Amino acid sequence: MKLKNLPQTALVLVTFLIYHIWAWILFKFCRNRTSWRKRAVKYTSTMSRIIAKELNFHVTLHGGENLAQMRDKSYLLVANHCSYMDILLLSWQQPASFITSVEMGNTPFLGSITRVGGSLYTERDKPVSLPQEIKRFAQAIREGFKVVLFPEGTSTDGSTIKDFRSSLFQVAVEAQCPILPVCIKYTHIDRQPFGRDNHQLVCWYGDMDFMPHFLSMMGHRFEVEITVRPAIAFDASKSRAELSQQVRQQLLEIYHNV
Repeated sequence: MKLKNLPQTALVLVTFLIYHIWAWILFKFCRNRTSWRKRAVKYTSTMSRIIAKELNFHVTLHGGENLAQMRDKSYLLVANHCSYMDILLLSWQQPASFITSVEMGNTPFLGSITRVGGSLYTERDKPVSLPQEIKRFAQAIREGFKVVLFPEGTSTDGSTIKDFRSSLFQVAVEAQCPILPVCIKYTHIDRQPFGRDNHQLVCWYGDMDFMPHFLSMMGHRFEVEITVRPAIAFDASKSRAELSQQVRQQLLEIYHNV
């Protein structure tokens, strides 16, 4: 890590620490879990905005009117996924609860953040538990939460949007709620186009270790486009597979400028 990056690193880590302390206090002393989650996602949204700005992420929001129209509604937000920064950037735009894996919840540092941030967990290695998880996630939406799903199943290298796992689209069917498609596209790093030469500065995938990757972001400038498509209204005639295909196609068209 270069010396010139130390002030930024210290600022970000102190902010993370403050976030973590207050989030844990909220987690420990708020007995009602629904009330706790509502407070947690709002607090996480505020801190996500602060931290993303400290990390020098610059967001251009397209389709903000589509997001504004859903401000007072609950829904399933579906987005592509290539970095843990996706979570901060989406939370910055809209307080929400994220569906993540139990494995992520057990990961040092990141796992603790998901717990205090009000995430919802899925056990990917235990398909038998999926029906109950779907009911639990749908109940969160019925309770008024905006729930975020990354249906690629894991973060990617950002070269394209991988095939979606359609199973968790059943959450929208169960909750009878709208789906809000959102495309996250990292466009420039240090004012150079995002591509094979620099994508690893933000994309986190495969067997990358978190902390070395996180520290490597210091001292760089990141430009991101977030595009919010019009919400897809609940339609009882559509299956989860059809919804999965429809959303992925919309996001692919944006991601590759079709």
